[in-house]
Amino acid sequence: MKFYFHPSPNPLKAALLIEELGLPYELIAVDTFKGEQHQAAFRAINPNAKVPAIADEGVTIFDSHAILLHLAEKHDRFLPRTGAGRGATLSWLMFIATGLSPFSGQAVHFLHHAPEAIAYARNRYLKEVERHYRVLDERLAVSHYLAGDEYTIADMALWGWASFAGYILGDKGLTDYPHVKRLVDEVSARPAAIRAQALKTGLALKADFDDETRRALFPQNTQAFD
Repeated sequence: MKFYFHPSPNPLKAALLIEELGLPYELIAVDTFKGEQHQAAFRAINPNAKVPAIADEGVTIFDSHAILLHLAEKHDRFLPRTGAGRGATLSWLMFIATGLSPFSGQAVHFLHHAPEAIAYARNRYLKEVERHYRVLDERLAVSHYLAGDEYTIADMALWGWASFAGYILGDKGLTDYPHVKRLVDEVSARPAAIRAQALKTGLALKADFDDETRRALFPQNTQAFD
């Protein structure tokens, strides 16, 4: 399996599951700060020009949650087959896919990367991130994992963005959401999560957030990307 990766929240969700499953793979770094995601070879894999993506036995899949579902179903792990556990896993997985993840991404953009400080946008996305964490915290106050007693891909999806929560919420991090923090700390201590976080070690990736990076990550806000 080929795994197209950059050490950012969404690829880390997929990395965690791949490591939990113990699958052999070839790690292919995509330097999104340099714009490698826009190259024709990668866009043939993901027309949306984003990571992560995988090529698994002739099947190409992009989007972190699609990868989670594909691999969990294929290997029959971390996704209950039937019943309340499956319903809860899918519900919370989609809650993160359509809520926490995109609102977190927009919060990061307007808090850290927008060329001007737009108070309405900052407040809108930050407050939505906080609301999503409150919903998650209420769930985890009565359930050890999002789907119940079983660790699933929904928890892995949450871990991807929640492990970066301080970048949005500031120094307090997840302290206002103690049940979310408990789960994130537990997942972060798992050997698979430690291995996933270590994937960035040794990768020669650009770190500077300069004009080249802004053009690469937000090409619609500048001139067309070549």
